[in-house]
Amino acid sequence: MTRVLFVCMGNICRSPMAEGIFRRKLRERGLEGAFEVDSCGTGGWHEGEPADPRTQAVLSKYNAHFPHVARQVRAEDLEYFEHIFVMDKENLWTLGRMFPAHKGKARLLLDLNGGGEVPDPYYGGLEDFEAVYQMLDEALEVFLQTQAP
Repeated sequence: MTRVLFVCMGNICRSPMAEGIFRRKLRERGLEGAFEVDSCGTGGWHEGEPADPRTQAVLSKYNAHFPHVARQVRAEDLEYFEHIFVMDKENLWTLGRMFPAHKGKARLLLDLNGGGEVPDPYYGGLEDFEAVYQMLDEALEVFLQTQAP
């Protein structure tokens, strides 16, 4: 089983969106049993909350909605998950600072398809969430093509 973790700042916008997209892709390909997928945030501000309503709306539009409860990253996550994808350089730096023993294990998700950072849509509108969905969808398609059995 391949274990994949998505990390953003608060675990209510980008990382649950990536998780939902990846779960949909696995479901469509009949690969749910081959992967374990989760998401979390570097901060605990939203712990216990559902995904942002705009995240939920976009995931529902693309049949990728799933029950989500925000949580903060733990040291054991970095030990357990094989693939840890973060949304931006700040998330990468924060993980390295929080867990120096695991520095270098996480990587930027968009490095899979050309590089860059996934912008935080939190202070934007629904169109920003749509744009993030498309970025994540393309990067995760590349990842799945390299990992799928």
